[in-house]
Amino acid sequence: MSDDDNDVNQDEMADEWAAAMSEQGDDGQDDIDAMLEQANAEPDVKKAPMTEFSASSAAAVEGAPDLDVIMDIPIKISMEVGNTEISIRNLLQLNQGSVIELDRLAGEPLDVLVNGTLIAHGEVVVVNEKFGIRMTDVISPSERIKKLR
Repeated sequence: MSDDDNDVNQDEMADEWAAAMSEQGDDGQDDIDAMLEQANAEPDVKKAPMTEFSASSAAAVEGAPDLDVIMDIPIKISMEVGNTEISIRNLLQLNQGSVIELDRLAGEPLDVLVNGTLIAHGEVVVVNEKFGIRMTDVISPSERIKKLR
């Protein structure tokens, strides 16, 4: 095939496309505009009322999330005696026997943290020659959520 044959084929194809486009006219654009207007229009859908979530209502609803799936996920729990801020210069000067003053008074309850979030206060106890903590004040879930915000 020569270059002249390719040019003729290209010209014929261009003419066919031009004829097809002229047959379609602007009706195609009108259809597209109508569909866009319909999609952007506010639907007349009533919103369902929000209800409080409870464990009993979750069990009653079919397809509700199964919370047993997350029950075996490990979390980090720690107790904080107190904290303070010191400069790097003072940190580098610490050695055996150094004392760091904390922001808590002796006898004050410890903070119980789960993944860094305060969930309770407690006091140190000894159980079978190991340290433990007795919860003295557990923070309610609603209070924990408020602190996250």
